[in-house]
Amino acid sequence: MRIEVDWDLCESNGVCMGIIPEVFHLGDDDMLTVLQPEVTQENEAQVREAVRQCPRQAISITE
Repeated sequence: MRIEVDWDLCESNGVCMGIIPEVFHLGDDDMLTVLQPEVTQENEAQVREAVRQCPRQAISITE
C-alpha cells in the first residue's frame, strides 16, 4: 500500500505530521513532503489516522 496526496487539495497544515512525523514532514517553506510513501504494518494505524484527520481529505492510501 502507498500514501497518495492530492496536491491540489493539500494546504500543508501539518496535521498529518503531528500524527506521524516519520512519514510526513512540513518544511520551513510550508511545503509538505512524504518521507516514506510505503504503508507498513508498523505505521498503518497512524497513517490511517492521518488520512482520517486531514482537514482537506487530501491524503489517501492506494493498494
